[in-house]
Amino acid sequence: MTDRDNAILTQLPARLKEARRTQGLSLDAVAKLSGVSRSMVSQIERGESSPTIATLWNLTRALQVDFAGLLDSVAATPQIETLRAAQVPTIDNLGSGCRIRILSPPEDAGKHEVYELTIAPGGVLDSQPHTRGAREHLTVISGSLTVTSGEVSSSLNAGDTARYAADVPHRITAAGGETRAFLVVQDA
Repeated sequence: MTDRDNAILTQLPARLKEARRTQGLSLDAVAKLSGVSRSMVSQIERGESSPTIATLWNLTRALQVDFAGLLDSVAATPQIETLRAAQVPTIDNLGSGCRIRILSPPEDAGKHEVYELTIAPGGVLDSQPHTRGAREHLTVISGSLTVTSGEVSSSLNAGDTARYAADVPHRITAAGGETRAFLVVQDA
């Protein structure tokens, strides 16, 4: 076995794990998509098992990665992922007079989400309960708003931050003019 072969086998587990995480997939999901058992996928990612070419082919197809690129021995170069303002996903039809820009990557959905909110005067963002133990952290950048979590309300002005339970019905309401805020949602 050559040094290059050893380098490939050393890097393969981390590259497969990175590809799975980039896709936001669990071990179970990769197993279902690839036809490779969950335990085998886990062993390969931990470097405890070397996959056959057929197994590797099935994994790369399930993870939607380039087979040759996965085996390339050149180290991945550090990258900065940049989304220009026009590329940031935006939701305009949730709530009343509320625009939500999704700042966190898709693979973080349901774990740690970051949003920029722009709420028109009198605008409201009503939210149903998230998973048990979920919390939100809301920081007002400009304007003022009222946040309600369950039966409790608090008024916030520019620079203020509220942390509250999000596993109950909750609401954010612009108290005066247009309000901008950052919202972090953390599921338990």
